[in-house]
Amino acid sequence: MRGAGRQNPYVLDGLGFAHPASIFANRSFRLYFAGQAASFVGDGLRTIALPLLVFHLTGSALTLGVTYALQFLPFALAGLVGGSLADRLDRRRLMIACDFIRLFAVVVLVIGLERGFLSLGIIYASIVVISISAAVFLGGEASSIPFVLGKDKATQAVSVLIAAEQAAGLVAPPLGGALFSLGGAVPALVVNALAYLVSFGAISRIKTLGPESPGRLPTTRELWSDIRTGFAFLWADAAMRAITLMSLGLNLFGMMAFAIYIPFYKNVLGANDAQVGLTLGIGAIGTMLGSLLAGASAGRWPFGRSLSIAYALDAILFVPIVFLHNLWLVTLFWTVANVGAGFETAQIVSWRMRIIPQASVGRVFGAVRLIVLIGIVPGSIAGGYLAQLYGPRLPLLVATAGYLILALGAMAVRAVRDDTR
Repeated sequence: MRGAGRQNPYVLDGLGFAHPASIFANRSFRLYFAGQAASFVGDGLRTIALPLLVFHLTGSALTLGVTYALQFLPFALAGLVGGSLADRLDRRRLMIACDFIRLFAVVVLVIGLERGFLSLGIIYASIVVISISAAVFLGGEASSIPFVLGKDKATQAVSVLIAAEQAAGLVAPPLGGALFSLGGAVPALVVNALAYLVSFGAISRIKTLGPESPGRLPTTRELWSDIRTGFAFLWADAAMRAITLMSLGLNLFGMMAFAIYIPFYKNVLGANDAQVGLTLGIGAIGTMLGSLLAGASAGRWPFGRSLSIAYALDAILFVPIVFLHNLWLVTLFWTVANVGAGFETAQIVSWRMRIIPQASVGRVFGAVRLIVLIGIVPGSIAGGYLAQLYGPRLPLLVATAGYLILALGAMAVRAVRDDTR
């Protein structure tokens, strides 16, 4: 049953010549993509609605930083378990279960708002549940894509998924901001719940997402063994080790900037709720273009050199944001900088899928995700804390300096710069 989810990777043109088939020629990937496209819209609405809700409830940049930290710390930790489960269990059933758990958590938020008992504690608890479920779900995705399409199609698949997420980001944040200004968080959360139902329906129609021979739940000893295997592979590969540590730093400084996005735009640049959503949507254009560029350049540009250049451009283009005072000029530079960020993400994720053995993809991704995302927690809290004491521009300045230092580091590390895999 090897590659049971795959279809013929070549198609014949009118002259009888064989050409590589599009990733969308694969029915399983088409269904998966459709479900995730719906989820991206719903998640985008929720991720603008909940921070706005918390900021309106507390008026605190620090509380907003805690909100972002709670999105990512459980996500990072649960990724270790999610990777092990994805390598051992029926990934299709695992991902369906994750959709149902996330649906339940969102419904609790809606009922709490409608009945008037929603508290900051309930919001935080729901965010944690959603984050854990998302981590396990993405562990399944990391293993499913190379199983269904083959490793050679990983870059194209990752790039179109990221592009779809950012395309949803063109619509979701502006729509979420407008909906919040009219009816609060409830409309966005209802759409988010419906999106999980669509994802469930799409995944349930896929025959298999692997593995070839699903097993049982791992024992505690097996789970620890899987976690050690993931970290051992990560640490033994010099390029992966260096890129993972750099990604940790980029996430730390990146979240320091993003955690104060709402107070920066509202309190410093004078944006209203709808404009905050609109600027996030515009920024998503940059990330979408960067991810599509990564897919189009797959196999054409040396991985390490193109990644190093993207790091440098991303850092340089973020510098003007610290000093500008015009809402739309800031948005323009943030959007252009996002091109580099989207390119980096798509390139790195698909590169990992190519070089990690199929049987260990989930485990290694779990280890990588823990290290990469753990930087988000201190970054988001530090950004909120500095903004609370000294205003939003200071964390932006610190983040920009960090970007520049890490970009120089990427170009100096030979294992990264010269990698061509």
